[in-house]
Amino acid sequence: MKIRIISVGKIREPFYNSGIQEYVKRLRPYSDIQLQSGFEARAPARPGDHDIQQVKQKEGQRILQQLSPGEYLVVCDIEGQAYSSTELAARVEQWMLSGKARINIVVGGAYGLDREVIAAADERISLSRLTLPHQMAVLILVEQIYRAFKILRGEPYHH
Repeated sequence: MKIRIISVGKIREPFYNSGIQEYVKRLRPYSDIQLQSGFEARAPARPGDHDIQQVKQKEGQRILQQLSPGEYLVVCDIEGQAYSSTELAARVEQWMLSGKARINIVVGGAYGLDREVIAAADERISLSRLTLPHQMAVLILVEQIYRAFKILRGEPYHH
């Protein structure tokens, strides 16, 4: 199964990047996984509501341009469906069986995701009701995908 994680923001902090790359490496035997980042648009130093809307629209356009027909789109959204690790493993299994060419999972930037990206999503999931830095959200996401594959294969890792 091909999985692409699309992070609006770049993974700048070395400690997040190190953790993310470790889980990407661990996922390679289970999935063709890619991480793409750096779709963020510049905002003024003190953005108003209109500025934030424009930033989200630009970021949304950049994300939507990455998608191809026949792919599945999942967005991480605080209003999305929350899953336990075993429930997420079941979702990952359903994604594998969907016949889609690739599963795209999007993590928004500082201002969230544009409504067009959310509207285009096949599914909305929540990693937490807490607001998380995007870099941390990506780290949590790749760890949980790794955990999901371990659960599905009955391999030790999840207790």
